[in-house]
Amino acid sequence: MKTYKFTISGHTYEVDILEIEGDLVRLEVNGTSYLVEIHKQIKQAKTPTLIRPILKEPQKIIEKKEGGPRTSVKSPLPGVIVSIAVKEGDRVTKGQLLLVMEAMKMENEIKSPSDGEVISIKVAHGQAVLQEENLIEIN
Repeated sequence: MKTYKFTISGHTYEVDILEIEGDLVRLEVNGTSYLVEIHKQIKQAKTPTLIRPILKEPQKIIEKKEGGPRTSVKSPLPGVIVSIAVKEGDRVTKGQLLLVMEAMKMENEIKSPSDGEVISIKVAHGQAVLQEENLIEIN
């Protein structure tokens, strides 16, 4: 609400602007209410009016894809596969022994990095492998 003072022919008028809607203004002059029409164009506010799009209903059924991302278990060092503790199709848990490989005259246990199912075994007993070579894929 804004208040203005006008002096017309020596008379002072106190005008309170109560509401502006389009070209109609509701105001109060010395305590008396009036609804007046403005013949001058009102400046638009600098802030734009946001119109939001109608939101679609969320999808009721969420489709779950079978499988998931494949995790490749890789050789940490060059070495030779000594034993394989799992076979294709086995369910494994994080930290479960997958295979044992010999590298630099030491046996190293290769364990599962996550829960899942063994999709494929890329090596065989006695096979020599290089560093970063894929050994097993887990889904």
